[in-house]
Amino acid sequence: MEITVIRHLPTHWNKQKKLQGRRDIRILPVTESIQKEINENQQLLKALSPFDLILASTLARTHETAQLYGYAAEADSLLDELDFGPFEGRSKDQLIEHYGQQWIENPKELKLGESIAQLENRIILFLEKYKRYNHILIFGHGSWIRALLSYCRYGDINHMNKIIVNNNQCITLRI
Repeated sequence: MEITVIRHLPTHWNKQKKLQGRRDIRILPVTESIQKEINENQQLLKALSPFDLILASTLARTHETAQLYGYAAEADSLLDELDFGPFEGRSKDQLIEHYGQQWIENPKELKLGESIAQLENRIILFLEKYKRYNHILIFGHGSWIRALLSYCRYGDINHMNKIIVNNNQCITLRI
């Protein structure tokens, strides 16, 4: 199985370094530099295509991103961003200040709006649900993508907060 993921385009909250989680924040207008990144990623996607399935979370920012790439993505709630609970709308620095090194070293034990273990379960359910597909394109979210990368590379998601995935970054995994 091959999975290509693209993190959604920047939002106002991304620029302010606020945690969005399940808040349905829209993307910012596309700048010339972002359009250049989209064009470069589209060349990568063209080389990787065809895709058996194109998916996005249920949140608008992933669908808006897919549309700007020229795709109509099917929604799946398994792809929704981590629910940050009381930290949504607050900075990641505040979350780290509250949880300290546990956010970096052992996040699986944390419970925000949902537990990090629940996020891992969604990753496992996703991989099981779509295992029959050869190549999937996903428009997703930072924490979800980092959790997927950690799970696929290390067998669990405890490394997710040591991984950086930028807005509009395109990554292909072979599982």
